Amino acid sequence: MRPLPDRATKAVAILLTCLALSAGAEPPQTLTPMDDARIAPDLVLDIVDGGKLRLSDLRGKIVVVNFWASWCPPCKREMPSLGRLKALMNAKTFEIVAINAGEDEEEIGRFRRSFDPPLTFRLALDPKAEAIRAFSVAGLPATFVIDRQGRVVYRALGARHFDDPAIVTTVRALEKN
Repeated sequence: MRPLPDRATKAVAILLTCLALSAGAEPPQTLTPMDDARIAPDLVLDIVDGGKLRLSDLRGKIVVVNFWASWCPPCKREMPSLGRLKALMNAKTFEIVAINAGEDEEEIGRFRRSFDPPLTFRLALDPKAEAIRAFSVAGLPATFVIDRQGRVVYRALGARHFDDPAIVTTVRALEKN
């Protein structure tokens, strides 16, 4: 039997991780500190509804980068809490960029319209999995928190309630740095 190509292997791993997380117990409502806080990859992303976004242009802000797909139940469950986190933070110093794992704009549009209230943060496209590779994402959902200096300082694998007091406190502490 021939091994799967690297791209297919990664897609299968992401799918299996998403399915396992959707069936398992809820992860703790914490963010994992990164041992080696490196500068975030400087990606240029196409934004749903038009325009481009360069991650390095967000330096000076705290940025939550979330990787998701519409077929991933835990991804869908955590989306409203990302919106609530955004509402709790200072709009001048905080951003959320939710990067979709390879779906087309039509599918993303259907996903977006399924929420009431609507999602209030940017949805970005990653059709060639460049952002997924740059952040070494192994499963969905995956979330990374970038500090004001542009360093990836926290991560979360699996769904979270991003408006949980422990997570809000962790993210707000970055405003002081």
